[in-house]
Amino acid sequence: MGAARAAAPAATPAAGSAAATQPAAAGQGAATPAPPAPEAPTPDARSWLLLDATSGQVIASQNPDERVEPASLTKIMTSYLIFQALRDKTLDLNQQVTISTNAWKVAPGSSKMFLEPGMHVSIDDLLSGLLIQSGNDAAVALAEAAAGSEGAFVQRMNEMAERMGLKSTHFNSPHGLPDPQTYSTARDLATLTARVIHDFPDLYVRYDHVKSFRFNNITQPNRNRLLWSDPSVDGGKTGHTEAAGYCMIASAVRPGATGQRRLIAVVMGTPSDKARTTTTAMLLNWGFQNFETVKLYAKGQSVGNSRVWKGQQSQVLAGFDRDIYATVPRAWVPRLQKVITQQGPLVAPLALDSQIGTVDLQVDGRTIQSYPVLALQPVERGGMLSRGWDSMRLWVYGLMNEQPPA
Repeated sequence: MGAARAAAPAATPAAGSAAATQPAAAGQGAATPAPPAPEAPTPDARSWLLLDATSGQVIASQNPDERVEPASLTKIMTSYLIFQALRDKTLDLNQQVTISTNAWKVAPGSSKMFLEPGMHVSIDDLLSGLLIQSGNDAAVALAEAAAGSEGAFVQRMNEMAERMGLKSTHFNSPHGLPDPQTYSTARDLATLTARVIHDFPDLYVRYDHVKSFRFNNITQPNRNRLLWSDPSVDGGKTGHTEAAGYCMIASAVRPGATGQRRLIAVVMGTPSDKARTTTTAMLLNWGFQNFETVKLYAKGQSVGNSRVWKGQQSQVLAGFDRDIYATVPRAWVPRLQKVITQQGPLVAPLALDSQIGTVDLQVDGRTIQSYPVLALQPVERGGMLSRGWDSMRLWVYGLMNEQPPA
């Protein structure tokens, strides 16, 4: 039962020629030691993970890389590929799909939206059946509409999993019914969910927060019970098989110090529907109450100039190609410091966004996260004369065992 852990550093601190210490946005450190990180809950689950979607940090986890059956959480990848097809205009929400016998007959007695062979159903309704009703028949119908066959669609699912870096995930169906060749991990499923929300925010909102859907004269509720009890929860997915147990992913948005915060909780292998709901709620509440997300730098923000040798210019702006956030225990926020270390010496040519340094986020002198500092502009090689002069100067610095100016 793991205690809260910070995510792995984004970059290994480089050996550098210059370092500068700055207080983080929240202020300077205090004289007394920082309190320890909050102890994580210990839910009755096979594995779980709590992710801050803004910073990308894992706040806490237990067995996050253990392979488990994802059950209907598989449908998150199915929805991602359909959302992608809608964006690329190879499918349309109003497009009518003729339901095949293959889709109709899938797994009698399993969760369905009750499609019938020959029925014409829109992509919009099929997505509602997939994500609200968890229809296995809807999953097959969407797979056939997007790729021509279930098998071809599954191949796309695995190709996308590889592109996303889901190293412990493999699919053998678009619905997730029991199959030894369908497996994933809490970490991979959190990453996948975050990608859906980030890449297709409008489509995510269109389906995931809806509490019920009526089709073929049958109304079925969304099995994500947190949609009724927690107004901050705006979506997610549930799954259940005998082998997988009761599984759940839920995402919630609540106000934070630097804007809205989004957490994603993944819970795998709980003993009951009630247990997965209470466990997921507990993790979300614990994360929001005990941690804060701090914006450290803005995309394109410069942290100063760095010396460049053998270039057409002798200085390059250093900064970031994205907004940089950190998720830390609330008690640590006033103690945060940023230590910037330049890689050196920097020798032209330098490409745009090449790493030229590192910023370490520290609490009481201990590094808790590291981020790459990038070149905000390219630097071309200088002329022969300037390159020769700089080469001689670097040789002299090396001969004297001195670090060149940064």
